[in-house]
Amino acid sequence: MKIAKIILLFLVFSTSCISQPESTVDRAPKHDIWDALLAENVTEDGLTNYKGFVENKDKLDEYLARLSNNAPNPEAWSIEEQLAYWINAYNAFTVKLIVDNYPVESIKDLHPVNIPFISSVWHKKFFKIAGEKMNLDHIEHGILRKEFNEPRIHFAINCASISCPVLLNEAYVPEKIEEQLQRQAVNFINDPERNQIGSNEVKLSKIFSWFKGDFTKEKILIDYINQYSKTVVGRGVDIGYLDYDWKLNEGEN
Repeated sequence: MKIAKIILLFLVFSTSCISQPESTVDRAPKHDIWDALLAENVTEDGLTNYKGFVENKDKLDEYLARLSNNAPNPEAWSIEEQLAYWINAYNAFTVKLIVDNYPVESIKDLHPVNIPFISSVWHKKFFKIAGEKMNLDHIEHGILRKEFNEPRIHFAINCASISCPVLLNEAYVPEKIEEQLQRQAVNFINDPERNQIGSNEVKLSKIFSWFKGDFTKEKILIDYINQYSKTVVGRGVDIGYLDYDWKLNEGEN
């Protein structure tokens, strides 16, 4: 009788273990592979060694597969985990796009031609998240801009172009993302190649024109700029916008 009870308890325990495997769905994936690739192939000023990424394509694909198979669960993930995931996803899949078509002079050279319903390279669905086909446009506009009240994402995502905010040479991680976003905002706004800010004359990146509504939800644009600018801009100053350089942000470490 005791042996029968022991066998029964063993079966119940075994069934319980089988039916409730250790879950990884609710855990945010690690970004260590991406962090190492960035450190090796991106300079401090954001120039990207795409040849290096081509040589390490297997590692890049391994990281992207990790992202594809571990989509954010808003109920289980913190805001910081979700932000880090989507910013890294945008940047890593953008690098993948260049790597798969390298060499290329500009990301805009990859615009699809004569393909219905696809107007630009950013609308091309070339990867999956949790089994769903997705494109870069959806990450930027359908997720990051829509789901998060965080205009600093515009200084974090990189479109593989010279005039974009620089590609950070480290992965965004939840425990540091506030500091990373703050640093990117300060660096971008005070970068004279991307914004020319004087007390009486201002020429900004077109990012501030394209997404003005994101920066002016709570204040006027000048006040937003002054949060990060080392030069205080007076109210009433006319704002101009610089031409956008779409050439590839390529360099070698």
